[in-house]
Amino acid sequence: MEALQRRIAVARGDEPADLVVRRGRVLSVFTREWLTTDVAVADGTIAGLGDYDGREVVDADGRYVVPGLIDAHMHLESVKLLVDELARLVLPLGTTAVVADPHEIANVLGVDGVHWLLDASAGLPLEVFFMAPSCVPASPFESPRRSLSDGDLEALMRRRRVLGLAEMMNFPGVIGGAAEELGKLALHGAAHVDGHAPGVLGRELQAYAAAGIGSDHEALTVEEGRERLRAGMWLLVREASMARNLEALLPLVHEYGPWRIAFCTDDRDPEDIADHGHVNGMVRQAVAAGVAPEDALLMASFHPASWHGLRRLGAVAPGYQADLLLLPDLERFVPDLVLKRGLPVGDVPHTPVPEWVRQTVRIRDVAAEDFRIAWSGGDARVIGLVPDQVVTESLVRTPLVIDGAASADPSRDLVKIAVVERHLATGRIGLGFVAGSGLRRGALASTVSHDAHNLVVVGVDDADMAAAVERLAELGGGIVAVEDGAVRAECPLPVAGLLSDAPLETVIAQSRACNEAATELGWSGATPFLTLAFLALSVIPHLKLTDRGLVDVDRFELVTLRA
Repeated sequence: MEALQRRIAVARGDEPADLVVRRGRVLSVFTREWLTTDVAVADGTIAGLGDYDGREVVDADGRYVVPGLIDAHMHLESVKLLVDELARLVLPLGTTAVVADPHEIANVLGVDGVHWLLDASAGLPLEVFFMAPSCVPASPFESPRRSLSDGDLEALMRRRRVLGLAEMMNFPGVIGGAAEELGKLALHGAAHVDGHAPGVLGRELQAYAAAGIGSDHEALTVEEGRERLRAGMWLLVREASMARNLEALLPLVHEYGPWRIAFCTDDRDPEDIADHGHVNGMVRQAVAAGVAPEDALLMASFHPASWHGLRRLGAVAPGYQADLLLLPDLERFVPDLVLKRGLPVGDVPHTPVPEWVRQTVRIRDVAAEDFRIAWSGGDARVIGLVPDQVVTESLVRTPLVIDGAASADPSRDLVKIAVVERHLATGRIGLGFVAGSGLRRGALASTVSHDAHNLVVVGVDDADMAAAVERLAELGGGIVAVEDGAVRAECPLPVAGLLSDAPLETVIAQSRACNEAATELGWSGATPFLTLAFLALSVIPHLKLTDRGLVDVDRFELVTLRA
């Protein structure tokens, strides 16, 4: 009450503000206009816009004053960084809040891992909100450490900063009315639900929206985006390191305006953020493509806050949290100053890492023979990569047969893929083929493998594949490139096999080195290790591989390797 009374007194001009941002061009997200005015801040909240005095003054000197940017949907774990290092990376770029789906760590460490991530992110200047992971496992074809129960989900949704239910990835189950999936939507706290419906259109999309799912970040085309908007869903436009959908969907902003459209990054490599920006990079791209700066900034701030019900975020107006950016121009969108709750962003407290979140890679010893595919001839189903997308093609190819075994054939851009169960040391290994990688030598492997995060490896040589798997077991998780049995580059991720405990600069250098090594081995597609991560995700069309075998996502069933 005292803070509220003081804020009102500051707004009236009866008391000085703690801080006044003076002589700025302030974006009104409500009218999409620039106001030449002061911003008065009291106790971390905006008290008013107008002519104010303050104990401290920041002279904006004509710079643009805009709300802090908000990532509407992302996975903390995909950036490979502990959350404090992520804050150090994105805060200077203007991202002051993110909405995270922690289903990656949930697949590895169960609900305890999510509670730890919630605790680890508390009190950081980067405000981290969560959605409770709805699909652990994502489908019956995946093998996490253990499943999350309805009780686990309800317990999570009772915690502060947990906003609702994360992306409902088992879209065939929702559309088909599966009792298990509909039961999740009826849980206490699940009134706010994110979606995941790649390629879904027509009556199936109507059924998905009718279930109460209010957003989707998987739209790839204008047609898909338009149908989601017409169905009353929020369109979360994604620009990830691999799935780059911004350019394809921007015509909808020109067609309908920015309403019910928000920006998200989903899965980003740390070096991608360092090189090209975070949400601010999406704003920059949108403006370069002809979107008005005001509209682009709405989709990067007020609209993510509106969709997720973050009523005090996303605007520069009385009663809103004083998360402010001072931009020197409307081309680069790199802030000169970032204020969080009215204060310049300072030191970010270090995130302690308990021992129990480490050492999660449990596999039986593997050898080259484990990757041998006995084959007498004939056609095989092959996963076909699609450039810059997480969807794949379901192809048919005739493998090269050597000594009674189907082998990689880099001359035809055909390499082996394996998914090794890594949580319970069952020894289960799914085997298959991938086309379109360009890989000509060696092997690449990762313990970041959506969503169950078993160990995925692609390679030309079976011995190199085995060496890569063994190295990741020694590291406790990570990504690695191997050639002739020797490690070419590696990025250890010992925290749940997903996150590094090293400083930001070290992780970026290691991740960059792994990508460069993959390129030297011939990889020619999109970002190599994020591509690997999605080859095991059995809820994105069309053909994927898990430790249980090949999954035809369109038919939503396991299929044989032989076509």
